[in-house]
Amino acid sequence: MIPIAKPYLGELEAQAAYDTILTGWITQGPRVAEFEEKFAAYTGAKYAVAVSNCTTGLHLAMLVAGIGPGDEVICPSMSYIASANSVTYVGAVPVFAEVGTDYNLDLEDAARKISPRTKAILLVHQIGLPGNIDGFRALADKHGLVLIEDAACAAGSSYKGKKIGSHSDLVCFSFHPRKVISTGDGGMVTTGNEAWYQRMKLLRQHGMSVNDRVRHESSKVIFEDHIEVGYNYRMTDIQAAVGIHQLAKLDWLVAERRKIAARYQEAFGDIPFLRLPSEPEDCITNWQSYSIYLKPECPVSRNELMQNLLDKGISTRRGVMTTHRETAYSIKAPGLRLPVSEDLADRSIIIPLYIPMELSEIETVIAEFRKALGV
Repeated sequence: MIPIAKPYLGELEAQAAYDTILTGWITQGPRVAEFEEKFAAYTGAKYAVAVSNCTTGLHLAMLVAGIGPGDEVICPSMSYIASANSVTYVGAVPVFAEVGTDYNLDLEDAARKISPRTKAILLVHQIGLPGNIDGFRALADKHGLVLIEDAACAAGSSYKGKKIGSHSDLVCFSFHPRKVISTGDGGMVTTGNEAWYQRMKLLRQHGMSVNDRVRHESSKVIFEDHIEVGYNYRMTDIQAAVGIHQLAKLDWLVAERRKIAARYQEAFGDIPFLRLPSEPEDCITNWQSYSIYLKPECPVSRNELMQNLLDKGISTRRGVMTTHRETAYSIKAPGLRLPVSEDLADRSIIIPLYIPMELSEIETVIAEFRKALGV
């Protein structure tokens, strides 16, 4: 079986986890602090806060931005459900806007959805391709809104010469195994806002005034206070130790993924009933996923194609989901239609892309894909 994705983890990561376990410090501690410092430096952000996953990072971002009951947050429906869930967690309402053919939030439709209750825009960098950050920054500033970037898939991607993570005051990343780098699970929030940085650190550890590491390293007895109701959203030192080595490989991993994507672009570029992903000149995508759109004249349906490839030992995934059609949200807004998002979700297929992907695996995917399409 050729999988859709797999993490690139090796002996360095295994040794780092082993060494950390032997220190006896396995929860949030010095390795987490080191990972945060190095991730902030990599992205060009002032601060970084490690969390248990990207969803909890998004939740904290909503909280520190002051989003709550009665507020609205404009976001794409075409995203993993965690994007909308983070809005719902704080009692706000996700207002779904359309996306463009690049799967990213459409600026004009988002602008149309702004109401007096709108508090923020959640811009998702779908499958690693940066969205229109400058356009949404201008829109947010015009209406006095907070811009939050859901960069779950975008570690290592760049927009206008700067790494994703440095353009906005709340940018949330994922280290899930399907992402370019992984800590098993885990996430990071970057920010340049010191007050938000300090509050996210407080909230991720039960609202505790003094964290475990400070108390452990102190030569005096310290009693903590729980300043506000917080959460258990911590990353462990074991995960952070792995993440430090993963981060050191990130640029190389992106470069290798780009080579595979370029081969796919070359291999499928002559098929008229496919629309291949494209990369704007001002962006560098990490190719977290490679998604192909099947035009209406395609002789094979997306689902038939997926089954055909699975029968040949090639794993694929459907195009990115549409949250408004999931039961949890369809019951809240029955009848909502987003034709562009729905069409993209129903006609797109994600094919294998990971490191290390052997040349024979790449060529097998290409050959079987073309054969299944009859070309």
